[in-house]
Amino acid sequence: MRLPRFQLGVCTLLVSLAARADVVADWADQTTAIADDGPNTVRTMALAQSAVYEAVNAITSRYPHDRVDLGPTGGASIEAAVAAASRAVLLHETPALKERTEAAYAQALGKIAEDDARTKGIGLGERAAADVLGKHADDIGSIEPYRPLTTPGVYVPTTIPQGWSFAQHKPWFMKSAAQFRPDPPPALKSAVWARDYNEIKALGSASSTVRTAEQTQIARFWATSLPDVYMGVVRSVAISGGRDVTRNARLYAAVAAALNDAEIAAQDAKYHYNFWRPITAIRNGDRDDNSATERDPDWTPLITTPLNPEYPCANCMYASMVVVILHADAGSAALPTLSTVSNTAPGVRRQWSRSEDLVQEVSLGRIYDGVHFRTSTEVGNRMGEQVGKLVTTAYALH
Repeated sequence: MRLPRFQLGVCTLLVSLAARADVVADWADQTTAIADDGPNTVRTMALAQSAVYEAVNAITSRYPHDRVDLGPTGGASIEAAVAAASRAVLLHETPALKERTEAAYAQALGKIAEDDARTKGIGLGERAAADVLGKHADDIGSIEPYRPLTTPGVYVPTTIPQGWSFAQHKPWFMKSAAQFRPDPPPALKSAVWARDYNEIKALGSASSTVRTAEQTQIARFWATSLPDVYMGVVRSVAISGGRDVTRNARLYAAVAAALNDAEIAAQDAKYHYNFWRPITAIRNGDRDDNSATERDPDWTPLITTPLNPEYPCANCMYASMVVVILHADAGSAALPTLSTVSNTAPGVRRQWSRSEDLVQEVSLGRIYDGVHFRTSTEVGNRMGEQVGKLVTTAYALH
């Protein structure tokens, strides 16, 4: 049976868009790699993926255009628009890495025919980036520098903690940084605190005799604090069959924006409660007024403790948030096998047939690392779900 000409045209367009869907994933990889060496990886990713989505959707009109009017888009190259939008954000946010950005951009343009479509695509991508950068120019206002807590004249360690300034950024979708601020961590006299304390004391120690080889590999894998490991999970969905370029662009934009707000929420809660890390707690186990927490003056975690307060677990937030958005994007369809690599475990790729296994592994990994208590991981998971649902609604992912 021969299809009518209109239907043939639609089929041809869908095949074309599906064939080019990887351009979004490929540029997301490029952007993440460059942004990882910049001053604000999460924010840069959110800006770039938002610009990419707006540019691609302006061309394909798959989703409503209620966010921005980028002007005429007829005949514009999607590949050129994605490259130009990514480049413009990277140049703005990571100017010191201009050479790497321009090299990636030149390589991408070299694969696109020098014609009117490319010119239109470049202009569209640059307009999308300018719009996103303009809308979020005031996200970072006047930042109050971190003030070490001390009694005048008394020495404190002089390394400045990380993440303090992020809690002062303006969220993209949350009403405030404190919108999902959790209840306080467990009371130090409680049975929950003793449970958390003794679990990580045994499992998270650098010299643990109960942590298995597999658990140690998991710990090493999730020692990273950069978003590339989660973008890898997103990529495993984006390159699966049946995807198209606009759907991928929206997915990446939603995840990157959610990472931005999750980081803000996490740092807000961390510095609000200022809860001690395991290395501090266990070396001071005789001072928490809990007879079930025995002090170990030499206790050391498996990995280097991050330079910010413990509660809640930010990595746990990211994992649950990503899973919420992936399921919303999939709708009633099953997710493909999820997989990713980690910059703290070179040569290792981990995969999960069930998304809940990914979330659980991240949580356990931070306990095996010796840097997060169990309650903190559970609270982080719940906060991530809240952020994920909020952003899912904002992007109409259903």
